[in-house]
Amino acid sequence: MLNLSPDNRVPELQRNSMRSFRTIGEARAHTLFSKWLLAICAVILLGLFLPWTQNIRARGTVTSLSPDQRPQTVHAIIPGRLEEWFVREGQLVNKGDTILRLSEVKAEYFDPRLLERTQDQITSKELTARSYDEKVHALDAQIDALSSGLIIKLEQARNKIVQARLKLQSDSIRVVAANTEIIVANDQYARGEQQFKEGLISKVELERRQVARQRANATLIDAQNKLLDARNELLNAQLDLNGIRNDYRDKLSKAESEKFSSMSQMYTTEAEVSKMQVDLANYTVRAGNYYVTAPQQGYITKAVVTGVGETVKEGDPLVSVMPARFDLAVELYVRPMDMPLIASGQKVRFVFDGWPSIVFSGWPNTSYGTFGGTVAAIDNFISPNGKYRILVAPDTTQAPWPQALRVGGGTIGFALMGDVPIWYELWRQINGFPPDLYSDPQAVSTISQPAK
Repeated sequence: MLNLSPDNRVPELQRNSMRSFRTIGEARAHTLFSKWLLAICAVILLGLFLPWTQNIRARGTVTSLSPDQRPQTVHAIIPGRLEEWFVREGQLVNKGDTILRLSEVKAEYFDPRLLERTQDQITSKELTARSYDEKVHALDAQIDALSSGLIIKLEQARNKIVQARLKLQSDSIRVVAANTEIIVANDQYARGEQQFKEGLISKVELERRQVARQRANATLIDAQNKLLDARNELLNAQLDLNGIRNDYRDKLSKAESEKFSSMSQMYTTEAEVSKMQVDLANYTVRAGNYYVTAPQQGYITKAVVTGVGETVKEGDPLVSVMPARFDLAVELYVRPMDMPLIASGQKVRFVFDGWPSIVFSGWPNTSYGTFGGTVAAIDNFISPNGKYRILVAPDTTQAPWPQALRVGGGTIGFALMGDVPIWYELWRQINGFPPDLYSDPQAVSTISQPAK
């Protein structure tokens, strides 16, 4: 059984003697499989040396290159109540076309004649300011008249002072003359007494000389009285001069005070007029905001506020508008690891949602249904999703993008890098290394420079 003895050998099995072995035959599958396996391995080994275009893959959306060509939302500038719609969704509107009408919801703007009444108030205030201005001119004329009157009065007072001084001098001379006369009269009376005693003159002559002496005394007293009156007149004239100055100073101060008060009221009224004019301008602009118009030519895409009678607040969205004319672009988001390899003007291939395509990311020339683009702008700050945003414009040297593309559609982009063997690309992917930079020094310098 165990074929342990050389003398007791088990005879070899004759396969041809059995029907089952003759039916099955000799198996050669292992030989064919080996040949196929060797051929496949050779093909794979040769394929590893084929060129492969490195690329950076990123998802994005279709957008517009210019901010004013992107979808926008029209907001309510003022709070109001929606009264009437003038458009439908999907309708083409031109710039300035009326979209809807709002009515007022604030009580201070309910007056239908608000603008007219405000204009009347402005007119009244302007007339009031004009009246104050006329009053200021009248007070200026009054001040000028008082100034002229003061000059005249001062001249008159000075003339009176001069007259009083001259009269004082005249009365002083008269007093001196009276003193001289009384001295002479006294001398004559004394000589007359001596001559009367000697019998040279008569009693009548002596009495006459006595009368002359008394008259001289009276003349002296009268001259002294007039001198005192002249001094009093001089003092009074000087006091009148000061009184005139004080009186006119008081009148001028009062007139100037009224003038400045009128000017203050005039300026206050003018400020009120300016404020009311601002209010009128605001009311006029507010009245123009009751009708919401299209900011540019476009299509009404969605009405955010529907129906009639709804109340909206200031800044609430009303309707979305898609511009009718726009330049398409693609908004891609790339990883921070791949960001240093992206440069302005770099070539990018796209696969748009809804367009059939057969894509070989490493062989862009053999891909079908892809479209070309060039990097137009690169953000310098990372986006909230942790990636950097780039804008890619259509490549004018490639086939144009589909006409049916719409803003907001999805897309997949491939930023093309350098050409390397497939084995190198597999090794890079396994190790998680980034794609290689261009070997062309000019291309390398172009990539290293930031986009302007």
